[in-house]
Amino acid sequence: MFFFIAGVGPRTIALDGQARSCPNCGRFDLRRKRVDEYFSLFFIPLFRVRTGEAFLSCGNCGAVYDEHGEHGREEKVFREQVCPSCGRRRETNFKYCPECGKRF
Repeated sequence: MFFFIAGVGPRTIALDGQARSCPNCGRFDLRRKRVDEYFSLFFIPLFRVRTGEAFLSCGNCGAVYDEHGEHGREEKVFREQVCPSCGRRRETNFKYCPECGKRF
């Protein structure tokens, strides 16, 4: 008996190495990226199935913008991941803040 382990998964690709100034935090860590979907066989990406749209992402604060520098939909999701009592960033699957322990 022989099994194949295959599937389609996302892969983030950096489109250029040039860092830009982030309008949110001011640091030069805003880079142009794209999320493509690849067909993988035994967890090895073989070929691209779908090409995603390019966007700008800050590696420091996590802000996401479209290619023209306007806020993307992901920025709204990022702001919802901040604890209202202590202001620390959190994962979306947490029910309590890992820093202050208060319920979201």
